[in-house]
Amino acid sequence: MTDDTIRWTTPTRRDALRYGTALAASGGLAGCSSILGGGSDDTESGSGSYTVSMSPMGEVTFEEPPETVFTRLTHHADMAFALGRGDSITAMHAPDYYDGLWNQFVERLPGVTLDWTGLYSSWKPSKEKLYELDSDVHLADPAWIAEQDAWSREDFEEVATNISPWFGNSLSDRHTEPAPGWQEGYEYYTLWEQFEIVADAFRERKRYEKLAAVHDDLVSTIESDLPPESERPSAVMLASADLDEIYAYTVNNPGFLTAHTRPFGVSDAFDGEIETNTVVDFETLLSADPDVIFFLGGFEPGTSLPKRKEAFRSDPVASEITAVQNGRMYPQGARYQGPIMHLFQLEMTAKQLYPDTFGEWPTYEEGPYPEIPAEERLFDREQVAAAIRGDV
Repeated sequence: MTDDTIRWTTPTRRDALRYGTALAASGGLAGCSSILGGGSDDTESGSGSYTVSMSPMGEVTFEEPPETVFTRLTHHADMAFALGRGDSITAMHAPDYYDGLWNQFVERLPGVTLDWTGLYSSWKPSKEKLYELDSDVHLADPAWIAEQDAWSREDFEEVATNISPWFGNSLSDRHTEPAPGWQEGYEYYTLWEQFEIVADAFRERKRYEKLAAVHDDLVSTIESDLPPESERPSAVMLASADLDEIYAYTVNNPGFLTAHTRPFGVSDAFDGEIETNTVVDFETLLSADPDVIFFLGGFEPGTSLPKRKEAFRSDPVASEITAVQNGRMYPQGARYQGPIMHLFQLEMTAKQLYPDTFGEWPTYEEGPYPEIPAEERLFDREQVAAAIRGDV
């Protein structure tokens, strides 16, 4: 085994799931979003094996769709939820926190429920716990875990061989460089490109297509009505548990973390002078002077958005920021968004940035995503809910 090539060729313990020829970290078939080879070309319910490819794993062959799903980050948990597997997730990062946050949006999807409370918190997963969970698939990126934790190639191979495959991509978040040994052939995907591949792995092509049609219509609406560049505001996204440590995130860098802000063509208030995920103070924010401030996690249960705004208005420095003076401070949900969160965040961002074009963003202080009148919505809630419920 070379440093730049990973080959998982040993069949897994399960009869239901197995690796095919692994081309991880190489060009080849890695990253192809279509189902390859296999014993059936029916992406929904046909019998026989089917092979799906995603970087950095390469080809992964399934005998039947996974039922139980390990996740590490919420973009993957949201994908499983969108494909009707919300109750099949065995682990995720900060499950109780994200259960509360996601349910602020799920509240607006008729006939859909979500409960992630009490799951194993998988930020630093142990192999022992993965054996205990015994999930049918690990919807997580081994290159991302290798970057964060002291996992060796042998660790990943052991899990893939003795438990179930890895099948996820996370470094598409900011197009960050993989850890040494994972760089060769690593591919980056848009959020919806990756969601399509995951849907093929679960044999949920119809669910994906129904949701993708909603997304395509929404993007088309946004792109056709964007104002000229000269009329677009500058913006910054902030996150802070308290005002002693404020993290600033840029809104137009590559990757799916900005998939809900980049399409609107707003300018980075810092004009490239700071990197995303940088701690800033009020003086730095005033120097950047954004027209719009997005509060990441503004929908968190227990978070008082009015208090957060008042803290800015009452500070002698922050009160001079244009966004503060004009009252253009808005809540956002999560950067590690999957397809469902993404739809809501595209709608809210459109209304927050361009109310004259896409309709006013309702006054929001706390609780679920505001109930927007049907004629003012930018996407159909029932169509989304139907896909999650399986009414396709």
